[in-house]
Parts: sequence; C-alpha cells; structure tokens
Amino acid sequence: MNWSIAFEPLLPAWLLIAAAIVTIALVLPGVIRRMRGAWIRAAAALILFAALFNPVALREDREPLPTVVAVVVDKSASQELDDRAEATRIAEAELKERLSEFQNVEVRTVEAGKAGGATVDGTLLFEPLETSLVDVPPDRLGAVVVLTDGEVHDVPKTADALGHKAPVHVLLSGHDDEFDRRLIIESAPRFGIVGETQTIRFRVIDDGVATSGGRVRVNVTRDGNPLSSELVTPGATEEFTVEIAHGGPNILEFEAEPLDGELTEINNRAIASIEGIRENLRVLLVSGEPHSGERTWRNLLKSDAAVDLVHFTILRPPEKQDGTPINQLSLIAFPTRELFSEKIDEFDLIIFDRYQHRGVLPILYFDNIARYVEDGGAVLIAAGPDYAGDGSLFDTPLSPVLPVAPTGSITEKPFRANVTETGHKHPVTRGLKGGNFDPPEWGRWFRVIDVGAPEGDTVMSAADDKPLLVLNRVGEGRVAMLLSDHAWLWARGYEGGGPHVDLLRRLAHWLMKEPDLEEEVLRATARGGELTIERQTMGEDTTPVTVRTPSGATKTVTLDPVEPGLWSATLPGDEIGLYRIEQGDKRAFAHVGAANPREFIDARSTDRLLAPLSEATGGRIARMSDGDGAPIVPRIVPIRSGATFSGSDWIGVRMTEASVLKGIVRVPLLGGYAGPAAFLALLVLLFLPAFTWFREGR
Repeated sequence: MNWSIAFEPLLPAWLLIAAAIVTIALVLPGVIRRMRGAWIRAAAALILFAALFNPVALREDREPLPTVVAVVVDKSASQELDDRAEATRIAEAELKERLSEFQNVEVRTVEAGKAGGATVDGTLLFEPLETSLVDVPPDRLGAVVVLTDGEVHDVPKTADALGHKAPVHVLLSGHDDEFDRRLIIESAPRFGIVGETQTIRFRVIDDGVATSGGRVRVNVTRDGNPLSSELVTPGATEEFTVEIAHGGPNILEFEAEPLDGELTEINNRAIASIEGIRENLRVLLVSGEPHSGERTWRNLLKSDAAVDLVHFTILRPPEKQDGTPINQLSLIAFPTRELFSEKIDEFDLIIFDRYQHRGVLPILYFDNIARYVEDGGAVLIAAGPDYAGDGSLFDTPLSPVLPVAPTGSITEKPFRANVTETGHKHPVTRGLKGGNFDPPEWGRWFRVIDVGAPEGDTVMSAADDKPLLVLNRVGEGRVAMLLSDHAWLWARGYEGGGPHVDLLRRLAHWLMKEPDLEEEVLRATARGGELTIERQTMGEDTTPVTVRTPSGATKTVTLDPVEPGLWSATLPGDEIGLYRIEQGDKRAFAHVGAANPREFIDARSTDRLLAPLSEATGGRIARMSDGDGAPIVPRIVPIRSGATFSGSDWIGVRMTEASVLKGIVRVPLLGGYAGPAAFLALLVLLFLPAFTWFREGR
C-alpha cells in the first residue's frame, strides 16, 4: 500500500496566476513595511491558494507479482545415455520442491531439446526458453536453471542476447571422467556418376582416452550390405574410395568397433549419402520406313534432357532399283558394324520403329542384339504391319527374346486402348490420365497386330482384349512390344488425344531400369520426422514389413493399400539414424535426421559451452550428483539486490519488486471531503482573518 500527493486545481491555471499576482501586489507592501497583521494576511492567502490547488492524497492498492523461475529440462537424445535421464528427473523434482517453499515464486518448466525427434539437428534449449517467457517482463524473471548434460547448440554468444538480467544456473548430468569413441565424416561428395568412384574422408577419434591402444577396425556397408573392412589409426584422417552402384541415394555407413567402457556406441557410426546420377542415357532409334508417326518417338526422346539419341531412318530399301548410285543413297552412311557389333553394349535402349528385315542389318547382328538383351540391355519393338508380314523381326535370331509371336493377321477397326488389370498395378501404366474410366477418356486407335499367347505382362489391350502393350524380362535385360503404330494419333490430339508422353516416357525409362518404375520393390523415404514405407508389387496382397531402428529395436508394420499395386505406411522417425526395412528378400533403407547429428558428435557431459554465459550472468555450474551417484542440488537463496547470485554451495534467485495496481483511493486534504484535515484548514482560514482584525483593532 503506497501513499502519494497529487494536486487537482479548482480554477484554471491562468486565473490562479492572475490571482497570485494581485495577492502578492496587495500583501507584499505590508510585509515589506512590517505593518501589523501583514504576515497573518500572507499566511491566510497562502492557505487559501493551497485550498484552490486542491491537494489530494492518493493511496495505491497494489498486488505483488510472483518472481518467475524458469527450469529448463534437457530432453535430448544424449540425455538418455548412462544414468543422465534419471539424475535429471531427481534433480528436477528436488529443485521444484525447494522452490515451492518460497512465497510468491512461480516455477515455469520448459522441456526442450527435441527428445527422440529428428527434425532438428542438435540440442536447442534457449529458443524454447525464449518462446515460453514471451509473457514475462524481464524484471520478473528471477533465475534460469538449466538441467542438461552441457551439449547445447543454441547458446547465446553474449549475456545481453538473453534479453534479461537474471542469473543462469546450470546443473549438469553425467560425470567428469567419461570417455567415448566417435567416427566423423570430414568430407563426402553429395553426388556421383553411376559407375564412377568417389572418395570419402573420415576419422576415428577417442575422446578422454590417453592412448587408443593401436589400430581400430572400421566396417563399411552400402545400403546395408557389407562392402569393406578397414584398419585405421585413431586421430588420423583416412580415405575410402567407393563406386557409385546405382541411381538415387547410395547410403554408406561407417562403423568403428566399440571401445571398452565407452559412453555410447551410437556415435561410432556415421553416414555418407551420395546421390547417384546416371550419365545421359544412350538410345538407338531405328525407323524402318517413313510413316505418319515416325517423329513421335524422336520428338519424345529428344525432349528428354537425360537422353542422348542416335536416330536412323531407312528411306530406301535395298530391293528398290531406281538406278541411284550407291554413294548417293544416304548423306550419312548407316554404320551397322560399329553400332551393332562394336558399340552395341554402350546403348541403354534400342528401339525398332516399324522395322522390317530386308537385309539392311546382316542376320549376324540380330544374334548380337539378342545377346545384348540377355546381358542386361533393352529392346523396344514399336510394331506395325511389318511385324505381321514377311521380313518380321520374329523371323530373325531376335525371336528368342521377343515376348509374342505374330499370327500373320492384322485387326483394323476403331478401339480405345484399355489398361488391363495387370496394367493398373504396373508402374508403367498405373494412373495414366483418363485410364480409370470405362471406356477410357482418350482417343481411338485403328490398328493392332494379332499375336499368340504373350509371355510377360500384358499391361494394355486393344479391340477384343487383344494384347497391345507387352512387357517382359529376358535374362538380365528387358523387352517391350507395342503392337500398334497408331500412338501418333494421341500426339496429334485426335479425338482429344491421350497420355502419349507419360506412357511412352515411362515405357522407355522402365526398359532402361529406372528404379522408380520397378514392379517389385520396397522403398523407404524420410521427410522431416516421418518415415514413409512403400511396397510396389504385382501381387494381390503383401505381408507386413520389419523395421529396424538405429538403436537396434525392431517393430512390425502393416502396410495399407493406396492404389492397385501400391501399399504404404507412415510412422514417426523417433530416432536419428539409419532405418532398415525388410520384407522377405526385399530391403530398403532410409536415414532420418541429419546424416551426422551434432547431438552425438561429442556426447560427453561438459560445461565448456555454458560456462561463459553462466559466469557472465552471475550464475553457477554444478554437477547433479557426486562421484557415488548421490543427487546434489545446491541451496536456493532469495536475493533482493546485489550483483552476486551464487556461492560455493548455493544458487540465488533475484526476487522481483514488480506489482500490479488493483485500485486507487483519493483523499482530498483541503476540500471536497468532510474529514479532519478539511475542517482544520477551514478553522485556520477563518481564524487568521479574525486574528488580523483583532490585532489591527488594538
């Protein structure tokens, strides 16, 4: 309760000033001449002016505000090591119990550090602290007590950056004598060309150990498969050269053998993820004769920046005799021997577009093409009437790798290409725009080549359910048959056209073994703190998958159908590191969080990062327990003022003087209030003139 004096004049200021001037002019001469009663007149005038200024006593009714003590509890992954979590829990309970004994103290608990999370790299304590104190004025904050192992990665550089003057006390979990082995990746490329090699530099460090005891074995795996075992010297930078095996993420895991009695084995592992990039895919396109859709394939492949296209069109068959000299038949000679004998293995895909065997390619070269497919190559036959007549490619040594045999007949009538039940599951044809309707919402074709029972997967059908697009695997390679030459109608927009770009591009990339277009594949991706598992299959059902977390724990996850042929599940990535997903002989890998998290770069308990801040604010750093594990929580001392907020066995809380105004009571001193002060002033004011008259009348 506070008292103060305020003035609330009863007359305007200008009128009071004018009255004061007149009064002084009347009273001052008498005072100067020492006339009888002059001082009494002056006193009466002064009291009258005091009454006109209307002095008011104000009584403020205030409620003191509590002092806020912020208790920041580190819930990061490194707090789960050793006995840190239990020591922190005991210290937090003891600290809160002691603070509860003080009157007018509010304890605000801030749990931070992203325990078990993978969306943040490192331990963040001061950012959550700032967020939780946005409603607390700086003068109300009495202290900040941080319960942590000391590995904090957002420590303000200066005490002024905190935005308050409260002391920062730190209670450390862990022990002084901890030692640990860790492996760090010093440099690793982010990208690499498939088939080429890249070099990774890494180092094994033994922290807190005087001597390492010799060389250390480091095991290297790629996508979970053992790759190499290296002997390295702790502290020395080592180099490891690896071949980029495939497109997409190549996840390399380096794991050093454990050190006896070390703090944790989690940071014995480090990850290097290298994105495999294919060099431009080389495609050989051989057009057997000019036709309306000849440029459809060329335009499509030329528009793909990832494809290097070599295109030849046979404009004049050998049997055509028109007397043209041989050296004038072509501007560029068709290098058949070079393409189909010497450099055939350099191509990722060979396309025959309405090609008819007329002796342009020697029969021996078709043996080379068949061997090329068996060894991992790819062939696409875009068939027209040529496939059903004399000179069909099926009548060459290429026939053993072709999935369908022509019957010799051709069906010519309007039809809409249909995606088969198998096609709805296959990644080449699944989800084609307009294909989920009956009939499909795309333009008609008018010709299909009749064939016998196909091998492989028929993913699209024509009139009378005849095969239209057949995909097959032969040895290590792949073959596709498109049994119509009317795909160009979609490209020209006939009857609204159709998804020719998606279809033909997916077809070409499936043949070239694009990982995203595999029929049977298990995939795993990590985004933020979530792990997504996908299973592409041509089967009717799929079994649950086994997920192995970075800590070694396993869980079984059931996948849910998303669309035909695709099953999926999403689960939280509670741990930072490499997840292994298995289903039979299928395996997938995904790394959640930072490749080499700061949380475990050095997991030992330390005061190195927080000591400067605590010292600058007058705080104290102490261990939560003694050497025997007994909990130690310093005494808590409330401090009203001073620059020291800690001692050898105590920590201080700066008590606030802040309060909130609940109300004000006005007490007029000379008027407007029938109290003793007003009556007394009135009596004095009446007495003084009367006394003046009395003195002057004598």
